[in-house]
Amino acid sequence: MIRRHRAVTAILAALLCVSGAQAQEEVEVGTGVVLRWVDKITTETGDLEIANASAGNVGRMRIELGECRYPAGNPAGDAFAFLTVHPEDDAPPIFSGWMMASSPALNAVEHQRYDIWVLRCITQ
Repeated sequence: MIRRHRAVTAILAALLCVSGAQAQEEVEVGTGVVLRWVDKITTETGDLEIANASAGNVGRMRIELGECRYPAGNPAGDAFAFLTVHPEDDAPPIFSGWMMASSPALNAVEHQRYDIWVLRCITQ
């Protein structure tokens, strides 16, 4: 998993270098994030709101949010959230990094039961 994470990070860095105009886009920081999750066993879905520098739970999985950013002046645009995901409260993280609403598969959480992805930043 670490090799895959490094490869994805390298690809993302290369893409950002190629598209310099997008890499320098101004962003604003939201007050939190809205995540969507699906339980792959029961097919149950739901949304989870987490404030910046806080955590929330989906089942036994704990999700910590550093902060959520969005394009300046466009809160309905893309959302970028720095997440750390633990399979259980005291377990080491299975994911730590930026997740983008427009590209949820780019940095996907690999969990046997749950899929999670960013929907948008909370702006108020």
